[in-house]
Amino acid sequence: MEKSSLITQLKKKIPFETKVQFQLQKLKCTSDDQNYFNFNSKEKRIFIFLAADYGNLGDVAITYAQHLFLSYTYPEYQVIEIPISRTLKGIVQLKKHIQDQDIVTTVGGGNTGDMYHQIEHFRQLVIQNFPNNPVISFPQTIDFSTTEKGRKRLQKAIAIYGKHPKLTLVARELKSYDYYKKHFNNKVLLLPDIVTTLDRSQPEFERSGAIICLRKDKERKLSEQQELELTNYVKERFNNYTYYDTHIGGQGLTMKKKIAALFQIWDTFKKTELVITDRLHGMIFCHITNTPALVFLNNNHKIEQSYKWIAHNPRLKLIKNYHVGDIATKINQLSQLPETDRISLMSAYKNFKTMVE
Repeated sequence: MEKSSLITQLKKKIPFETKVQFQLQKLKCTSDDQNYFNFNSKEKRIFIFLAADYGNLGDVAITYAQHLFLSYTYPEYQVIEIPISRTLKGIVQLKKHIQDQDIVTTVGGGNTGDMYHQIEHFRQLVIQNFPNNPVISFPQTIDFSTTEKGRKRLQKAIAIYGKHPKLTLVARELKSYDYYKKHFNNKVLLLPDIVTTLDRSQPEFERSGAIICLRKDKERKLSEQQELELTNYVKERFNNYTYYDTHIGGQGLTMKKKIAALFQIWDTFKKTELVITDRLHGMIFCHITNTPALVFLNNNHKIEQSYKWIAHNPRLKLIKNYHVGDIATKINQLSQLPETDRISLMSAYKNFKTMVE
């Protein structure tokens, strides 16, 4: 084996946490006084760590909605995003400039657990490095597996979270809330996904055709045969259809590019008669744009549980048990239902400042 190949193989065996710790120490020892994040302002500041700068439009929407919400709720604060790709640099630089009145937040989502352990590790680093400031973990789905590795990672999270006296954990559905309350000693709140505070139903467009927005990753529950059946039915029923994923790919996206992609998918949904999806934010995007949708479950509880927040919307049909014979019936029902007049769930957040104090 060549030396370069051997080195590559050895690097792959180094645990992710070890690599991150090495990078963090290296950054701490590097003399770099450049202010990348505009930290020198004397204003009160709220920081959004783990801000999405990659192509998952669900996470981009969470970051966008969280930024809007914080700007509206804390008008006296400057809101600063720290992209997840620059987490370590953000930690090192902010520690030089952090003020007592500053608030630290991490983005909401579905990455508290061992499925996306790298993101969870970054969250824990943020919590560890700012012990004297309020830290708010925005609405999350928590899902640690029952494997030995999952149990170890849960115990690590419990230990790190438990040491922070000003940490607030927010669950975005009841099952996660119960899990937090059972395992963690921190303050725990229950609030819907922050994207549900948006209302993107206006302006309205003429609707035509269907969109298929289905997962291709490890959270998928539908089989290939079931997806084929759905696709064949859509071909027969609608004059036109298209595939449109909420994940567009890419890393290190600029603010302009990711927001443009977000607005584009919302407008695209508003121009279609029906969306078929098994993505949580596929469902939520349909809700905030008043778009009819057939929603299928993924392989964990986040869709079924989160649906309860928006179950009042008659234009969303959750399919818990797949049966091809039900598809036509459900679509016929959707085509006859009125639009909801209650979209934004901002009212659920009306006492947010008091709740997190």
